Formats: sequence, structure tokens, C-alpha cells
Amino acid sequence: MLNVTPPAFPAPGSQQRAAAGARSKVPLKPGRSLMDWIRLTKSGKDLTGLKGRLIEVTEDELSKHNKKEDCWICIRGFVYNVTPYMEYHPGGEDELMRAAGADGTDLFDQVHRWVNYESMLKECLVGRMAVKPIAAPKEVSSIVSEDKKQLNGVLPEKKVLATSSAKDLSPSYDWFQTDSLITIVIYTKQKDMNAELVIVDCRDKQLRGEIIMDDHSYLVEVDLDHEVSEDVAGNFCVLHHFLNIAEKVGKVEIILSKKDNIHWKMLGQPQEGHNTFIKCTDRGLFYRKCKLVSKTQVTHDTKLFCLMLPKGTHLCIPTGQHVYLKQVIAGTEVIKPYTPVLPFLSLDFQEPPCHDGVHIYLMIKIYSHGLFTQALDHLQIGDYISVSNPEGNFKKSQVQTSEDLFLLAGGTGFTPMVKLLNFSLTEVSCLRTVKLIFFNKTEDDILWRNQLEQLALKDERFEVQFILSQPSKEWVGKQGKISSSLLSEFVKRSRRDSKVLICICGPAPFTEQGVQYLKDLGYSQEEIHTFTA
Repeated sequence: MLNVTPPAFPAPGSQQRAAAGARSKVPLKPGRSLMDWIRLTKSGKDLTGLKGRLIEVTEDELSKHNKKEDCWICIRGFVYNVTPYMEYHPGGEDELMRAAGADGTDLFDQVHRWVNYESMLKECLVGRMAVKPIAAPKEVSSIVSEDKKQLNGVLPEKKVLATSSAKDLSPSYDWFQTDSLITIVIYTKQKDMNAELVIVDCRDKQLRGEIIMDDHSYLVEVDLDHEVSEDVAGNFCVLHHFLNIAEKVGKVEIILSKKDNIHWKMLGQPQEGHNTFIKCTDRGLFYRKCKLVSKTQVTHDTKLFCLMLPKGTHLCIPTGQHVYLKQVIAGTEVIKPYTPVLPFLSLDFQEPPCHDGVHIYLMIKIYSHGLFTQALDHLQIGDYISVSNPEGNFKKSQVQTSEDLFLLAGGTGFTPMVKLLNFSLTEVSCLRTVKLIFFNKTEDDILWRNQLEQLALKDERFEVQFILSQPSKEWVGKQGKISSSLLSEFVKRSRRDSKVLICICGPAPFTEQGVQYLKDLGYSQEEIHTFTA
């Protein structure tokens, strides 16, 4: 679930991780909100202690600043004095102190690489490291060759580690043209390629095609030689004119319509990162602007936002993954993760639901004092917001090999369960039971209650249990908070040796307690998947 942690630097856990390794948000003192931090950075106060000077910092000098009252951290070769930020950090001072006086790049990337630290900490910049911190070599480096200046269909040779297996598995691309079309062919050399693994953005002659292959990413990024029409790209979701995928052999074709029927001498000019095959964590997040087309009230404080992708974009967000929304608030870029949902729960189980591929749906709780969600709520229909590529480590295979699926959701922790429910009940025949245990404060807080009840009536495998912590006197259902006794009552294997998957999502304390209770009841870490943010 990705709408329970306020946006900040560095918000704990942008990646989905086991709760045992997750870190909780800590309560902040009054006057220490994100907006308070933004105001402080714009106050003109010297936050570095260097009176506006930028200096070169040696490793020895960096190591001296390792106390709460004097804390410097290096991220990607730049050194920041985070001392004034200590009280504003939602992850707490101890979290920042893990990288005090040292290079915190790896730690930062592990838990919140999506945060725009350059913007959030620009007034804390001390300077650059005098000696670049040593970084582990990337498994596959980018290509830098003379041929790179022109893309004419010839494949530049890729520099990889000196192993034949690495070279054999490295993707490549080619292109060809007809009178009216340009086709870029990407040979992924990977079986079971599908549309969710291909992300394409084509706008104003800029083409960006990214292929996700396990934990690696292959990128084709070109400033096209001539203009292409957006008409074909705009129809691909329905007519599949824009993208062809040969799933069994892993060949991907991106098909563009020429605006003018002229012969292209070359594909275009390569951009930074073009024709590279690197780890996904080493690839920066890419954003595109999406238009807000509707806002629908779901409960008294939660709305369903519908965003429309640009015409030239192909983006299918996999089940269990999240995206990041980016807004500029008071001159500072603020980023927050959310898990997309469906427009509604499908009650037709004859075949997988067919979605238009043009819209992204986000169920977002609007906090009365939430800087980010208030800004979202004030967006007007037709306004734009930046949406990133998806991230997350949930695999559908985890469900496809299970017999019993239990979903534990706290409040808006329901969001990743929506697509998971839909996928499980429409496409996974081996499941015997699918049970949602949904924790909320009051009846008014229950998201899509009617749809969930209808779903339970429609499919005998599915059961939903609502549990309220602050019920009204009229409530006749279960009440309480997540506990070992409640979980022992509702989370039971259908058979002694049945394969179980338990997914849990909610505020950090809910998730952490839930995981511990489940382990106490005898479930292994391999049987538990946590969605955390």
C-alpha cells in the first residue's frame, strides 16, 4: 500500500520489502511538517553553516561530521549537511544517522531512490566529494562508440562483462522502414515477454522504449530524425497498431507512422542511456505528464482519481506494483508513491477483464493536513500531473503457485489488493480460497464495501471479513485491531499442507505487527508478502 506515508526525504521504504526489514515512520514535533521544511529552506537561513560557499570534501573531512548535532551525508558524490533536517525526517533521526559521515548512496537507493533529494536538500548542499566514492561496477555498461552518433540500423557493439553468457543474453535492436511506417525491432532474447514489460513514450520526436527483464532494463532512446504521427500511437491500446510482441521469442516491435512519407536516412540521434542494459535500480525513474479526467468520491475522505496517459505512451502497470506522482509544491518537487487500482471490481469471471490501457486509476485518501493530497485534491479536471514508470517486487507467480490466498488490508492498504483480487479470481484456477480481512476504523471508512460483498456472493472461493476498531453501536460484525487471536480465527490453511500466500498492507505498525503475529502462528517469511511504503 502506497498512500499511507507522507511525502518527504527520505521517506522509508519506497521499494516493497519484507516488514522485518522495514522502518516505521516516527511522530514529528509540531511545526516539523514537510511544508514547514519547505518554508525553512526558503527563509534565507544558512542551513550548511558555510555562508553560501561550496567546498570540496575529502573522505576524512566527511567522516568527522558523524553526530546528530553535526551530520553530513554523501549521496552520489554530493555532500549535504542534514543536521537541520533531522527533526523533519519522517523516518526519524536514527535512520539518517545510519549514513552519518559516510557515503549513503547505497542505503538511499535501497529504500527511497525515488525521492528528489536534490530539490529537498538543495539548501543543505555543502559541496562535492574531492575523491569520487568508489562504486561497484555495473554488470553491463553502456555503449560509447563512434557509431553512436548516427543510428542507421547498424547495431553498435555492446560492452559487457567478459563472459559469453552475458553477451548472448544482452538485448539488441534494429530498425527498418516502409513508405509510411518506421519499425524499431528489439530482440530481448527472453521468453515470455509481455506488454507489461514494455514501456514506450513517443512525443515531439522523442522516442523512449524500455524493456524490463527481471531486475535489468534495456533502453532505446532516440531523438527521431523526422516527425511521426501520434494517431497510430493513440490507438495502439485498442487496435494494437503501436506495439507487436512475439511473446515466445521475445521480439518487440515499436511501430511508428511517418508524418511525411519520405525516406529516412537514419533513425535519429541517440540520447543518454540509449542502447544500454543495466540494473533497474541504476536507471533513473522516467515521468510523463498525465491528464486528470475525473475525480469520484469513494468514501467521506477517499477519492478515485482517473488519469489519462499521453497519446504516444504504452504503459501497463503490473499487479502489485506502484507508480510515483510528482508535483511542484511551493517551488519544491515532492514525490509520493501510489498503487493503481481498477475502475471497479469485475464480477464476470469468464475471462480476464479487458482494460483500455489509456487510463490509470488511483484511490487516494485526502488528509486534511496532508500537503501532497491536498494539492492533488485541488487539481482541476484537465490539469496534468507527472506519473513515473512502475516499480515493485511482487511477482504473479507467487499467486499462481498458491492454493490459499489471504489479503490483510488496513485502510487504504486495500489499494494493492484490488488488482490482486481481480487477477486471482479471473486467472488463477489453482486457488481454493481467497480471503480479504479488511481492517478499518468505522463503517464509513470501508472502501468499495458493496462491490466486495457482491464479489463474495458471485464467487464461492472469495470471502471478505470487515473488522472495525471504532464501530458504532449498530455494528454486528467483528471489531478490534489486528491481533494474533483475530488472525488465528481467519487465516487458516484449507488443508494441512496447502500452499499459502499472505499479502499484507497498511500503515507501518499494522504491517509490522501483522507479520510478527503471522510468524508466531507458524507461517514462514516465504509465505508472507508485504506491500510497504
